[in-house]
Amino acid sequence: MGKRHRICHSVFFLPALTYSMCHISVSHMRVASIRDLKHNTTTVLGWVASGEPVEIQRRGQPVAILTQPASKAPVPRPDFKARLKSIYGEMVLGTTATELLGEERSSQ
Repeated sequence: MGKRHRICHSVFFLPALTYSMCHISVSHMRVASIRDLKHNTTTVLGWVASGEPVEIQRRGQPVAILTQPASKAPVPRPDFKARLKSIYGEMVLGTTATELLGEERSSQ
């Protein structure tokens, strides 16, 4: 995420000049107001989709940062068909699981 920097317009650095006295904010990310987000959602989400973080501001104060979710590697799924084949081979069962469940439910 981008870092926020404050820049003060003074020729000399005065020790009495504090962070809160700086009035210009420089950011390395896009900034949108809540109104912009409400009326131009597609544009703002397009910025996020292209990889740019977007800072959402309310009355000039940052309230949220929108970023893309962290991409996760797909979880490998087990090969159930190969596992069943290694256990049972080519054996065909005489009764299916559906028939066994049907008989069990009808007996209750």
